[in-house]
Formats: sequence, structure tokens, C-alpha cells
Amino acid sequence: MNMVPVDMKPAAGTPAETAEAGSGSSGLPVLQLVGVRKMFKDFAAVERIDLDIREGEFLTIVGPSGSGKTTLLRMLAGMESPSEGNITLRGHKINDTPPNKRPTCLVFQSLALFPHMTVGRNIEFALKVRGMAPAERRRRALELMKMVRLPEGHYGRNVMQCSGGEKQRVALARAFAYDPDILFFDEPLSALDYKLKKALEKELKDLHKESGKTFVYITHSLEEALVMSDRIGVMRAGRLVQVGTPEEIYTRPANRFVSEFVGEVNVLTARRSATGGGWTAPECTAPLKLALPERLADATEVAVVVRPEFLRFVQGPGEADNCLSGVLYNEYSLGSRVQYQIRVGSSVMLAEVSRGLGRTAVVDQPVLVGWDARDAIVVEV
Repeated sequence: MNMVPVDMKPAAGTPAETAEAGSGSSGLPVLQLVGVRKMFKDFAAVERIDLDIREGEFLTIVGPSGSGKTTLLRMLAGMESPSEGNITLRGHKINDTPPNKRPTCLVFQSLALFPHMTVGRNIEFALKVRGMAPAERRRRALELMKMVRLPEGHYGRNVMQCSGGEKQRVALARAFAYDPDILFFDEPLSALDYKLKKALEKELKDLHKESGKTFVYITHSLEEALVMSDRIGVMRAGRLVQVGTPEEIYTRPANRFVSEFVGEVNVLTARRSATGGGWTAPECTAPLKLALPERLADATEVAVVVRPEFLRFVQGPGEADNCLSGVLYNEYSLGSRVQYQIRVGSSVMLAEVSRGLGRTAVVDQPVLVGWDARDAIVVEV
């Protein structure tokens, strides 16, 4: 995690605004990727990515294994060079600038702590390299330990005697010791248990707000991204298929892949009737009512995405725009929510309700469930 600050001032004429949909702010992007491609022999790990990363934002890149997100991060951190395209830092091209000449720092998934050193010496490593006096190093290390919520008494403890969560905090403190402009994170929470992971998600978001630094975070967990991020980029097969706020990604996915990646959903394939222009789906006996986006006005087949929280039990067809009948197969407790599995022919539908709202359905009995047109997301198949 070497980092040496360099003087990279904005270049005249650098674009002032990001081009991504949903941009709510303007200003010079701290990092800009234009047509970035990374080839490994004949395989394109990253394919023609254009992206502006804003100063001070928390950007998370998500995607399944093999989508190219780690390769993208390695290029941003200087550990790989693009095969094509340019990466600029405040207007300066940095395609081949080594990691130790960039004002950045990478927190690895493995943390890469020095096992033979104490907590304090791990944090002070960057400060020692920069020639800081021992007393000043200790003062700064204790400041950073307080910032990441490590007890002062851990200063002299061997880092291998720390718990998993404590090691994460040591790695964070060491990264901040470099005083980077940009911090990169390569799935740092993936090995932690659920409760600790949720606590550190909130702490990372707090640290981002308190430090004002730019965070670029890589994860396969959309849940992590939704909790922490200002914006999320979804990758698939080396491409960024959508970049937007958590709200945009969740409520207005660009396609079926994004909608299904962003959590459990019900998806129906609807086809336009050849006679009347209405829409039908095998699971529904009546024509569907759809809020069709303008871009799909001429489509003959679409995917109708209904999130479980919008699928509800009804007594009759008049209680919802769209209905289907099935059998309540099982129910699952999710803490504050209860999820129900409904078998509709060969399909499985999921409905979620807040605990305590009650229901009239009984497991293994027929049920009628429905949703309103405004609550469905219609995307390309």
C-alpha cells in the first residue's frame, strides 16, 4: 500500500461534469476513464469503459465473479496498465504511472498487514518512510486509531493477536496514514461474519464523510453497495452496464441483468398480443396492465420485474391492476419481514410483508397475489 503524494493539478479544458445519468453535482472529476480496455491475450477483461469519478464521492463497483471489477480497480491503482484508452488524474494521464507515484492507496482483501509488527508499527510504516520523527509518528498513529475506533491499548499489541474486525481497522488506519487523496478497497469485508460486516459498513461510510476523501470500493455484494455508496456501477462481462445512485439502481435498473443482480425479484416475460396490442404472460389469465417506458414502445417482448415488497395477497382481481393465482408453498422469517414463496405453475413468486401486518393465506392453500402497474419495472428481456 505504498503511496507517495505527487503534484497533479487540474489541466485546463478538462470536462467539468460527469456524463452519467442521474448526476446531481458538477465539478472536475478526480479520476476519468475514457475508452479504457484491458486485454489478456485474446480475452477482454475490461471493455471500453468511460467513467468519471467525482472528488469526494463514495463509488462502488459491483458485479459477479469474472465481470472485470478487480481488473478495473488494479488499473486505477496503477497495478495494471490499460491496453487501450486513457486514465487521467485531475487531467493528467496516469496510464503508466506506478502505484508509489500516485496519491492513492489500496486496501487489499487480504489486508497485507506486517505480521511481525505491532498495531502501532503497522500504522506508522508510511510515516516512518516519510521521515517523521518517532514521537510524532506515535501521536499520529494514536489519532488514526481513535478515528477507526481502535482502543489506544492496542498500540503495542502484535497485529496477529487482533480479531478480524480489529485487523480491518488497522488496515484502514494504515491507509489513512499515507494521507491519500483516493482510497481503493478490494472487497475488504468479504471474509467477515455478517454482524461485524454490517458494523464496518456503517463505520466506513462514517469515515468517508468525516475524511472527505474519495473512496472507490469493489465488492460482489450489492447489499454493501446500497448501504455505503453515493453511486454504484454495475459490471457485466467487462462492461459497465449502469452507473447511478443506489435509488436509481434499485428502482430504475437499466435491464433485466441489473434488476436481478440488485436483490431477489419476480420476473415475468410478457408478450404483446398480435391482435389487440395488449400484453400477456403465461402466469396470468388476464391481460397485463403495464407502465411501458417510451424506449420500449415498439417492443414485442419485455421483462416485467416486481420486487417482493410490491407483491401482495389480495381477495379478488379488483384489488390490484394485475393478479395471478398459485399455492402458498412456504414462509421464511427475515427478522422485521416475512417472505412468502408462492408456486404459480412451474414458476416461483416471492412476496414480502412487514412482520405484524398479518395475512389471510395458509401454507399449502391456494392464494391470489397481485401488484399495481406503477410498482413494476419494465425492462428489455
